Amino acid sequence: MLNLWNLLFLSFVHFSSFSVTLGGVSGNPFTPKSSFIRYWNKEVHREIPDTHFLLSKVSPLTAVDYASFSKLAAHNNLASRLPSFCSSAKLFCFPDLSPSLEKHSKDVNFAFYLDRNFTNYGSDRLAGLDSFKNYSENDNVVVDSFRRYSRDSAGHKDQFSNYASASNVVDQSFNTYGGAATGGSGNFNNYNHEVNVPNLRFISYSDDSNGHGQTFTHYTEETNAGQQSFSNYGKNGNGVPNDFTSYGKDSNVMGSDFSGYGKTANGAKDTFTSYAFDSNNPVNGFKSYGDGGNAAVDSFSSYRDQSNVGDSSFQSYAKSSNGAKVDFDNYGQSFNEGTEKFTGYGQGADGQSIGFKIYGRNTTFKDYTKKGVTFSRYSNESSTTSGKVVVSKWVEPGKFFREKMLKRGMVIPMPDIKDKMPARSFLPRTILSKIPFSSSEIDQLKRIFHAGDNSTLGTIMLDALKECERPPSPGETKRCVGSAEDMVDFATSVLGRNVEVRTTQNVNGSKKNIMIGSVGKINGGKVTKSVSCHQSLYPYLLYYCHSVPKVRVYEADILDPNSMEKINHGVAICHLDTSSWSSGHGAFLALGSGPGRIEVCHWIFENDMTWTIADS
Repeated sequence: MLNLWNLLFLSFVHFSSFSVTLGGVSGNPFTPKSSFIRYWNKEVHREIPDTHFLLSKVSPLTAVDYASFSKLAAHNNLASRLPSFCSSAKLFCFPDLSPSLEKHSKDVNFAFYLDRNFTNYGSDRLAGLDSFKNYSENDNVVVDSFRRYSRDSAGHKDQFSNYASASNVVDQSFNTYGGAATGGSGNFNNYNHEVNVPNLRFISYSDDSNGHGQTFTHYTEETNAGQQSFSNYGKNGNGVPNDFTSYGKDSNVMGSDFSGYGKTANGAKDTFTSYAFDSNNPVNGFKSYGDGGNAAVDSFSSYRDQSNVGDSSFQSYAKSSNGAKVDFDNYGQSFNEGTEKFTGYGQGADGQSIGFKIYGRNTTFKDYTKKGVTFSRYSNESSTTSGKVVVSKWVEPGKFFREKMLKRGMVIPMPDIKDKMPARSFLPRTILSKIPFSSSEIDQLKRIFHAGDNSTLGTIMLDALKECERPPSPGETKRCVGSAEDMVDFATSVLGRNVEVRTTQNVNGSKKNIMIGSVGKINGGKVTKSVSCHQSLYPYLLYYCHSVPKVRVYEADILDPNSMEKINHGVAICHLDTSSWSSGHGAFLALGSGPGRIEVCHWIFENDMTWTIADS
């Protein structure tokens, strides 16, 4: 006897060659897109045009795949066909990695390398030069591991130019670089430069090496919203000159852990120039620098200098060292006060010379040896750099503006409104309903989407779930939606069935000056409420939708200020009640004033949207 799923499957196959017209859109009646069109036409008091941007976000599954994956979801077995499911449903999934045993027996000059696993490069090499220029560069989702580079080499030189620069979502581990090498030298130039949402693990750099000098120039500069850790740099080295120039510079909301720099090294000469310089809201943990070293010469130039708020801790500098010469120039000179903690500077050390020039605003510096310390300045004042620099650095011009600027002929800057998230689609509601969606079920979700422990994907999912589970703010109504039907349900529950949904037409004008053309006032310019939906990073397309009271919504033609030609059609929303906003909100940094004293407007970015009651 055929069960229900088999009957449905046979029905889908039987009708897969048929094409019908539904609400002006032709297609197979059993696809997710056709199903959504019927749902829209039933729930909303107007038909959806076949060119509507919302339709492009509906699941692209064919009728046959829709039936097949629905059956797998019903039996909790999607994980068995995850790669096929991700590809067919247009999801954001990480590739499954298998170990690589590839080795190279002679010097190699790699220009580009895009494979996912790299096990041995330059191991046991005698003399010569290895050059590695570009590894996983300009990619969207990068998941890879680099296990051994120049390990146990002798008199060998190595160079690493670019590792996963300009990529989007990155999950990487770099196990050993130059471990137990003798003589020679190494240079690592760029590691994850301009990366969005990195999760990085660098475990060992030049550990147990002998006279093998290393330089690390740029580590995760200009990155956004991620986590990184660097475990050991020059540990147990002998006569090793190590130089680390920049770690986490110009980064935004970045969590960084660095432990074990020059630990138990002999005759080391270590310099660390800049750690989290000019960053915004960094969370930094630096655990050990030069601890247990013998006759070392260590210098640390700048830690969290010129940064904006954040949370920093530095534990243990030259602890239990012998005959070390240690300098620390600048710790925590910030624009706005963050949370800083420095413990254990030269603690338990013997015969060392220690200098500390500038320590920033807080007063938590303790447990440093009194004998032999040169301390130039302990600053309890903020950096002399003006707050305007913070604004220009971390609040992009044009991101927020006043309502009076939405007038024909006004020339204003437009921020970068381009969607930087991976392309994804909604799931059909029938499949979505079978997939867990709570932080308490994260282990099940990790199994379904093949996310390992401590992986980027696991962190991404958990962060999104916690944000969705967060209690609403006062006066807010919110819901996270992973299907187009759920979005319609939420919007109509707040606004009624006579609704319209809008977004900015394209990204033209981004990061440039634009001229405002003709301006249209939604709902006649009356104070109204809307439902705004913003993307969250998740395997399938997930939106955080919330009701926004007391707003005015506008449409405006966007013109090139030089040619006066129309280049875009923008949607802007003006929040009239900002009384519950934080005083440190970027809008007030950019515009002045404070909560409840001014209205704040912004554009609807690419792939975000706002729902309003339809104009008659």
